[in-house]
Amino acid sequence: MQGIRSGICRFIAAVVLVLLFIIALGQPVLGASPRVKLGNEVLLDKYRPLLAGKRVGLVTNQTGVNSKGQSLIDIFYHDEDINLVALYGPEHGIDGRAAAGEYVESYTHPRLNIPVYSLYGATRLPTPEMLAGIDVLVFDIQDIGARSYTYMSTLNYCLVAAQRDGIPVVVLDRPNPLGGLIVEGPVMEDRFITFVGVDNLPMAHGMTAGELARFFNRKIGAELLVIPMEGYTREMIFQDTGLPFVQTSPNIPDLASAFGYMATGLGEGTGVGQRDQFKWIGGTGIDSERFAALLNNAGLAGVRYIPDPRGSAGGVRLEITDYRSFNPARSGIYALAYAKQLKEDFKVPKSGETIVMFDKIMGTAKIGQYLEQNRSPQEIEQSYRPQLERFKEEREKYLIYGSNPLEWPAMGKQITVFVDGVPVIFDVEPYIDSNNRTMVPFRAISEALGAVVEWDETSRRVIVTRGERELVLTIDDPKARINGKVFVMDTRPVIRNGRTMVPLRFVGELLGARSVDWDGNLLMVKIYN
Repeated sequence: MQGIRSGICRFIAAVVLVLLFIIALGQPVLGASPRVKLGNEVLLDKYRPLLAGKRVGLVTNQTGVNSKGQSLIDIFYHDEDINLVALYGPEHGIDGRAAAGEYVESYTHPRLNIPVYSLYGATRLPTPEMLAGIDVLVFDIQDIGARSYTYMSTLNYCLVAAQRDGIPVVVLDRPNPLGGLIVEGPVMEDRFITFVGVDNLPMAHGMTAGELARFFNRKIGAELLVIPMEGYTREMIFQDTGLPFVQTSPNIPDLASAFGYMATGLGEGTGVGQRDQFKWIGGTGIDSERFAALLNNAGLAGVRYIPDPRGSAGGVRLEITDYRSFNPARSGIYALAYAKQLKEDFKVPKSGETIVMFDKIMGTAKIGQYLEQNRSPQEIEQSYRPQLERFKEEREKYLIYGSNPLEWPAMGKQITVFVDGVPVIFDVEPYIDSNNRTMVPFRAISEALGAVVEWDETSRRVIVTRGERELVLTIDDPKARINGKVFVMDTRPVIRNGRTMVPLRFVGELLGARSVDWDGNLLMVKIYN
């Protein structure tokens, strides 16, 4: 009996050690219930009518799975309501096996007998021929939160092509593995925009795929709908979600690599590079001990650098001690600056008529110039801080998630309103009044449009300000005032269940919305600013 107890104790201790090891690696504990419901799961649960009876094109790869690891390709193909007619694959191909930068061919899927179009082969922008015969383009790919990782570039190009061909895009949202709080690095300058940086983003943008789609779409104007996650908050890193991490590309097999990507992979062309799938950084001529000492004394949170020479190359191995506070982009800038101090033959690639990859990754030529001037990492960091703060302000209007998890309204049960691609949450259901006007809670729709709302109890008026527009409505009065000018509506604001209800189209247009579209079949309104 004593031996049995001893064996059980040893088994339990072993299990605990394994779990601690998994946690140390930054992987979710298998078997734990996910805290987050992915966009693809919310779609099938609440927004299925968006695809029902439609010919669907799906942009995805091996990461396009639900929380149980089931491929969305198979789910769509076997769903009687969804007609999956084409697949589109990003860099590394639809199975994620091609090497970085490797040309990927289009082909016919051997099992499903539908085309698999490569968006990393003869073209990266979907051609009209590729999109012919589809009614809606769905995007579901896991990103790693770095500007230079090209999956979100593919999303951008898909929005451009869809806008060109008049095809709606539905983005199924997924977590940013690094979370939504780390926003770091130089902001992309227009001259350096390429496929490894398609928009004016910093290295680490702190946005999900859906939020990035909204950000991209400010310049593109595609018909975009984002199916958000449920249970997700801005503070979450991937480990908090309870979701299994799927290898995103050959060199990103796990979360340690995803977090190490920017910390070790920024030195293209300098002679300083990464190894061990973004878990080591170094180069010839670098003293490993001095390199580690400089980095460890720099006050970089959440990481420890272990001296780790590799033959003629000196370098350090990253040991991430706190994934939540670790800032990969900042750490990567510091590593390059210190490597420049230690490595006599450190090369600073320079752009001429042709932009070098180093500047494409940095999004600017200034970082190379500062390295050449032997500026400290602290000075380099301060140099891009003003542009970074401006980006943080700009991105606010495109964010979906805050500190509280949200539950989104289901289509079919009530009128669903999307503003700039995202469903609006109402605490009182919209309805159609006797004048055939869609009535919605005024505060919720105004705030979704980016306006500020005030209520005057004495006069029973609501005052909403958006930019230079001031809209004033009075309960039970069809007259509305925009900057003092009177407009007469064909219905009137009312109070229902304690909420001021207003005609949606009228208010949206008066507040300057670009378009307000009603779909009677789906009981859906789409508003775009």
